[in-house]
Amino acid sequence: MAAGLIAAPFILPYLGFTPSTINRILVWGLFGIGFDILFGFTGLLSFGQSAFFGTGGMVAAYLLTIVNFPYVVTAVFIGTIAAALVGYLVGLIALRRTGIYFAMITVAIAEVFYFVEFSPLSAYTGGENGLPGVPTPTLPLGFTTIQFNSDSSLYAFLAFWYFVGMVLALRIVRSPVGAVLRAIRDNPLRAAAVGHNIHSYKLTAFVIAAAYAGFAGGLLGIMQGFMPPDAFTFDTSGQLVMQTAIGGAGTLFGPLVGATVWLYLSDFLQTTLHLGATWKLVLGVVFVLLVCFLRRGLIGGMSNLYALVTRPVATPIKPGQGAVPTPAMTVEEEQKAIAVEIATAPVAAPMPAAHRQNGDFSGLILEAMALTKRYGGLVANSAIDFSVRHGERRGIIGPNGAGKTTFFKMLTCEIEPTSGRIMFEGRDITGMNVTDVCQLGLTKSYQVNQLFTRLTVRENVTIAALAELRGKFRLDLFRRLLKIPGLTEQVEHTLALVNLTDRAERPVAALAYGEKRRLEVGLALASSPSLLLLDEPLAGMSPRERVEMVKLLKSIGQGRTMIIIDHDMDSLFELVERVTVLQEGRVLVEGTPEEIKGNKAVQEAYLGGVVAA
Repeated sequence: MAAGLIAAPFILPYLGFTPSTINRILVWGLFGIGFDILFGFTGLLSFGQSAFFGTGGMVAAYLLTIVNFPYVVTAVFIGTIAAALVGYLVGLIALRRTGIYFAMITVAIAEVFYFVEFSPLSAYTGGENGLPGVPTPTLPLGFTTIQFNSDSSLYAFLAFWYFVGMVLALRIVRSPVGAVLRAIRDNPLRAAAVGHNIHSYKLTAFVIAAAYAGFAGGLLGIMQGFMPPDAFTFDTSGQLVMQTAIGGAGTLFGPLVGATVWLYLSDFLQTTLHLGATWKLVLGVVFVLLVCFLRRGLIGGMSNLYALVTRPVATPIKPGQGAVPTPAMTVEEEQKAIAVEIATAPVAAPMPAAHRQNGDFSGLILEAMALTKRYGGLVANSAIDFSVRHGERRGIIGPNGAGKTTFFKMLTCEIEPTSGRIMFEGRDITGMNVTDVCQLGLTKSYQVNQLFTRLTVRENVTIAALAELRGKFRLDLFRRLLKIPGLTEQVEHTLALVNLTDRAERPVAALAYGEKRRLEVGLALASSPSLLLLDEPLAGMSPRERVEMVKLLKSIGQGRTMIIIDHDMDSLFELVERVTVLQEGRVLVEGTPEEIKGNKAVQEAYLGGVVAA
């Protein structure tokens, strides 16, 4: 990157770039770094970045022109702090909503800032005239003073700050905070469920993006010699979004590449082809084509091309080299062979629960009292009394619609009960959120896989392990992942436990279904819970995958408290010590697997009156 910044002013002029355009590219590229952290790494699309861009620039310009503050760089940093503070306040409001509602709130806020700059605060901002006379920076060296008052010298000043901004951004996205931000982008529900405070991390990304915008706004005023009012316009935010999409979101370098393409075409279409106002139409068509055919932007396209060129060529199988055919087996023989093969395979030792259990270890770890959930006139669960002892493996069965999943969601505090109480290790957790109960040691795997699909298997497990080792929120923005004590060991142990060590570097999207189910369990295990809830862990598996999962669950169940829901009663009865049967949202009966098998009421309710021969 440093070599590229040094070479750019010597190479780009031969390609038709003017010195002022090159400087503008750096300002927009720095502006885009913060936006890429917000959008590309956290998944938050904001159309209000112009508010922070203008705020930082106007504060710095006001200090330098009206107040006659003598220190140019210091004024820019003060503007950056002002933009970050504004970003914090705006984030508290905007982040109460997600998706399109969040984007629309940022649009509205940007329009409010534009109106305030033009009318109520025009005495401070210059209104439609902006703030002229912004001085250029100087660098006193004792024996001489460097004046950054030309395009070439100003390029060195801007390139230095772009380099610093990029280095800081790289450290942030490679830190534990950056890992959590990528997890939030992929699956905010699961990021919260493994124990991360996603609202605080989103707010952090929002403030970082606002700070970058404010700093770039200050540099814009210095570069142009005045602070323009159009920095606050929606058009500014729109250009930023399009430049990032063109270059490639989630790359940090994408905004710089996108700004290069955007500003070059803008100048070329207007000054060379003399298209007038039509240049926006042409540039819009170019943008649409790039987004349609290069969904990951120019950098993503180059990355895909490189992967295609360097992909190893598959070696064709010569005659006689294939696998030796085996005699055909019946289904029963195949299942027995699978069971023997898996039973004799080595299994990692179970991971101990890191959360200390309070009180008597033979006492209750979880107790639900009169737990009820209503959705209007529909009663999903009614007055359920349920308790589990330390070290117990409990199964929950019932026909479809019995309220099992709703009951699980109440136990993990994903939904709040209408009435009743939940006690976990002697503490009332009723009304707490899923993040806090995970931090206490109660975690869950989902019936439908909830994974971070754009990350690798190792990165998925790392996200879950970070929540235990760092707590639900920590601003270690410049810390390296490998510097966290115990992280590598915990991740490796979890991968071995769910038999995914050899798949650690694969993206989740490339895994087979059974491997994804094991990873789903691995995410719940990685935080070393004292109580593990598994929602239909065997759902949708092939016979081989089912046998392997049963063996896995037996292994991790040693010395751990587990509650399992599943429709495969044969496998469930093999795994658990006691079974609770739900029917129509109520507890029908509890007992050992043998008692449940022979219970007439269970046969009547679960099998519809058909008694097994």
